[in-house]
Amino acid sequence: MLKTVVGLFNSREQAEKAVSALRERGFHEEISVVAADHEKTGGNFQQRAGQIDQGNNISSGVTTGGLLGGLAGLAMGAGALVIPGIGPILAAGPIAGVLSGAATGGLAGGLIDWGIPAERGQFFEEQVKEGKILASVRTEDTKINDAASVMRDNGAQNVETH
Repeated sequence: MLKTVVGLFNSREQAEKAVSALRERGFHEEISVVAADHEKTGGNFQQRAGQIDQGNNISSGVTTGGLLGGLAGLAMGAGALVIPGIGPILAAGPIAGVLSGAATGGLAGGLIDWGIPAERGQFFEEQVKEGKILASVRTEDTKINDAASVMRDNGAQNVETH
């Protein structure tokens, strides 16, 4: 049975280190990252979203507005989305697909699909809105402790397993 390990990072650098360390431990396509796009300014956000739509994505090394910087290539797939209650976000990994289908439920609604209770999902949504970076790993029961340890060792706060 798959479980989700989630954690919050204060900086892009911490998130980059954690994602890199997770990949070194054998986690790959199961890593997701979500960050609010506080750099957006009208057309610039639309331009960055258009770049992704044109076939460029974080996994190919293209960063959208530089927000996720070194996370480029570390998490598979990417999307620039507008999420109710947050606004423009950048999402990399499997969560991008979940969130694109959960536009009306926001980030908290998308996290429910991964077994995260609504109250905790709302907490994580608020933290992303305030500028934290949310990272998650969907993995088997036998690997959740390893994923949680790697995240904590690299500065993650509020690390939880659901």
